[in-house]
Amino acid sequence: MFTNLKASSISSLFLIMYSISLFPVTMLFAMNQYNFIFEWSIIQVSSCSMAFMFILDPISLSFSNVVCLISGCVMMFSSSYMSHDPFLKRFTWLVMLFVLSMNLLVFIPSLPALLLGWDGLGIVSFALVIYYQNMKSLGAGMITVLANRIGDVMILISIGLLVLQGHWSIISMWDYHLVGWTALTITLAAMTKSAQIPFSSWLPAAMAAPTPVSALVHSSTLVTAGIFLVIRFFPFLNSIPNFKTILLFISVITLLMAGIGANYENDLKKIIALSTLSQLGVMMMSLGMGMPYLALFHLYTHALFKALLFLCAGMIIHNSSNTQDIRHIGLIFNQAPLTVTCMNIANLSLCGAPFLSGFYSKDLILELSLISPTNSLMVLLIFLATGMTAAYSFRLSFCSLWGNMKNSSFHAKQEKDPYVNWAITILTLAAIVGGLGLQNIFLDFSPTVFILPLALKGLTMAVILLGLFVAFTTWNTTFNTSSTNKVKFFFSTMWFLAPISAQPLTKVSMILGTNLMKSIDLGWLEILGGQGSYLISSSMSQANQKIQIKSFNFFLFMMLFSVLIFFLLNF
Repeated sequence: MFTNLKASSISSLFLIMYSISLFPVTMLFAMNQYNFIFEWSIIQVSSCSMAFMFILDPISLSFSNVVCLISGCVMMFSSSYMSHDPFLKRFTWLVMLFVLSMNLLVFIPSLPALLLGWDGLGIVSFALVIYYQNMKSLGAGMITVLANRIGDVMILISIGLLVLQGHWSIISMWDYHLVGWTALTITLAAMTKSAQIPFSSWLPAAMAAPTPVSALVHSSTLVTAGIFLVIRFFPFLNSIPNFKTILLFISVITLLMAGIGANYENDLKKIIALSTLSQLGVMMMSLGMGMPYLALFHLYTHALFKALLFLCAGMIIHNSSNTQDIRHIGLIFNQAPLTVTCMNIANLSLCGAPFLSGFYSKDLILELSLISPTNSLMVLLIFLATGMTAAYSFRLSFCSLWGNMKNSSFHAKQEKDPYVNWAITILTLAAIVGGLGLQNIFLDFSPTVFILPLALKGLTMAVILLGLFVAFTTWNTTFNTSSTNKVKFFFSTMWFLAPISAQPLTKVSMILGTNLMKSIDLGWLEILGGQGSYLISSSMSQANQKIQIKSFNFFLFMMLFSVLIFFLLNF
């Protein structure tokens, strides 16, 4: 056990020190807008060359910085949270492989090498989701890995299409006759990883993984890989007609679906998972409005406070005897003041409260949606989803602050653990000052100057306050009811997306497989294969045996008859 804890602590220290040492280099590259590309030509066949590329630019360095900082805090948290686990060393190696796959995806702009990181994320995420090795984890892991395999196949198809250009470099795309199909495959691959409609059902299912894994997967690694792919390909995808319109429509529908569904959900981890899906919709929405750097800005700020939110939720679940139902949780602030304080800071940052990290990115995206040439219905749905975000976020805060004490078995033993306290404190500080620190960097990339009237400027805060009012007046009645009406079932199952994407496909595949087995494997293949050849050979051998027996008897009869004739003629 001591060896496991030592390995986890060393890995967390290594990741945090790497992130700290990389930060000055990231700032240097960002301020001077340096871009370095290293290319090593391995082999060249005809006009297609196989080369290994490595890119150092502000996007890759900052992304790696944020990923390693969050991963280090998560590993530090795991040193205490999973200290009872006898396989903590295996868990540590899996998380390190996860971080390595994400860094491969970030630093390599060549599609075949990028596939290593892309597919590595899918495989390691499957191993982490089924970590507890029960039937529920296996079902969630299968949905996760099968949904992500669609994206892997799309990446393989795009690699095949790019052979016609003679290269696989992301940064050297140009127009050719299959440009539409290439853009479609890349967009579908990004949509599967970032769980956009209709590939959204795997994201809440991945909650079967341990809480530190959820904090890592849903903040800065697996779900953001799709966003990062679109950002890398954005100069190419932006030239495709109607690309941004379609992406904006899909992202707004995803944002709305996740926001409404989270208000009807009672599982603590699933509420935070749906909030992740909602914020992924915000990032895709900013890409659909032609703002890739603002999407990256919101990706970083969201990663910081979402990892903090998951770690605080894990502490609450762990100290509440593994209770995840928020209807059984209440008045936690008295027992765990640090955890609840950090959780409420993360919730406020998620809503876009002023002067927290989410405020600088999310409010800027919402304000730019008001001045961009966007459909008015889309803008209305965007602000409606923003109000829903405020409603379910404050609903979590009400349960931890003002709800009645319902679970008497709550014990805050790990509130004094230094590993947990340091991990939560580092992420809390990052969630408070991260937006302000990153603001100047990303505003230099997209220097859009705009002026809004006072009414539109205060619209975002008004929507957030309206969501607070709705949550405060209805959180103990409408949203927290246990009635199972059809409307609630419709919204809690993500518009029937979860059962449709799992049960019917499984049933169809099982029925199809059974019929194929009966008609082909146990039918025609038996007749034309082993059983048929056995019947033919056995019948032919029996016929041959009968013929031989009959011919032998006929030979004996003829021999006796000839002997008898011989004796009769001689005597």
